[in-house]
Amino acid sequence: MRFGMDSWIQPPGGPNDSLPLVRVGRARPVKRHETTPLQLAILPQSMGDRFPIDPILQPVKHYSIHRRIQEGMIEMRRKTLVKDMNRRRFMNIAGVLGIGAIGTALAPDGLRIEREQSSVAQSPDHEHEANVASNQTSASESDELTADEMDAMHEAGIKAFPVETHGLGGQPLQFKLDGDVKVFRLICQLTNWEFAPGEFVEAWTYNGVVPGPEIRVTEGDTVRFEVTNELPQSTAVHWHGLVVPNDQDGVPFITQPPIKPGETFTYEFPIRDGNAGTHMYHAHHNSAFQVTRGLLGSFIVEPKDPASRPAFDREYTIVLNDGPIGGYSLNGKSFPATQPLMARRGEKVLIRYMNEGMMIHPMHLHGMPMTVTAADGYLLPQPYMCDTINIAPGQRFETIVDATEVGTWAFHCHILSHAETEHGMFGMVTALIVEE
Repeated sequence: MRFGMDSWIQPPGGPNDSLPLVRVGRARPVKRHETTPLQLAILPQSMGDRFPIDPILQPVKHYSIHRRIQEGMIEMRRKTLVKDMNRRRFMNIAGVLGIGAIGTALAPDGLRIEREQSSVAQSPDHEHEANVASNQTSASESDELTADEMDAMHEAGIKAFPVETHGLGGQPLQFKLDGDVKVFRLICQLTNWEFAPGEFVEAWTYNGVVPGPEIRVTEGDTVRFEVTNELPQSTAVHWHGLVVPNDQDGVPFITQPPIKPGETFTYEFPIRDGNAGTHMYHAHHNSAFQVTRGLLGSFIVEPKDPASRPAFDREYTIVLNDGPIGGYSLNGKSFPATQPLMARRGEKVLIRYMNEGMMIHPMHLHGMPMTVTAADGYLLPQPYMCDTINIAPGQRFETIVDATEVGTWAFHCHILSHAETEHGMFGMVTALIVEE
């Protein structure tokens, strides 16, 4: 039955006097192709906690209870999808290492897994996606792992890191000079993107990579971007954090017409003094769909005076995203396909974070603290130290790590379901490796 105008439901967890019944509507039969409350838990992407607010729950006045109801159903669905994805990923990793490298903990009948591409991630049909996930979770797969099986799967992922996959995003975008104007070219296009060993998804990309190429300029530059749309949808580019003229802001029907399929649109603006720091660019048309599928990138503005920013020896950018590209990803990849950060003892490492996803991600570095020096591109009047930095969607932070401790240090999102399951680490995990 679907809830109509006059039904009452109890929040998950059983009767509770402090949580009143919620009126959500009158019960009526579900028509074909309608969304039921349970189907709210079917994610539009392979693992990201993306879901529409179903109209039948709109009248709920107790918003926190409304969210708890949906989150409970989301969590049930997420667990099923994570379990399926990680078993499949384990076998892909096993293929990379060779099954002998994993040890003898897994007997032939211990796990029944087929190596294949990420059909859940690729499916555009949400109902079909649910059926695929259901069909791939067999009775044998629902059994609990033994300690040896679990250890072997965890070990396999660690030994494979960093596993080689096709495609590398975030590399510097070259420009041409037209007088004093730096001219960049961006092509919006579909790409079959490998986010983990043997796992692919149809990504929406700038120049064929996720994240898109890094744009790096200097205060005082004038820049021009020629953006060609080869996608099946209209799009636009927003320069997140940049101070630009209003008609260059990249929001269809507010500042410009949408860039329709097959069209090219040109943006041109000066880089203002005082606008140095870590910024982003991304789609701003059907953005919950387009950005989570890969239309995103970093936009770094160097200061005219390098001495105006904290000194560093090495620099890394970490673009966080959540959605169909691996569920949870760092720079377009899911562990063990993420890249480690490397440093020598005594070096200062600048880490730029930017969250292009739709969820908060608290990034935690083991072993050493970070000094947070800038937020959203702007220097903090009082830097502070931490080992876990909470990065909300749209936020950017700059941190300096003094690499004082030799070793391999885990580095991951501390919402643990974004980084690890019983089948091993995945998603938002990398490492800082400090050498002598």
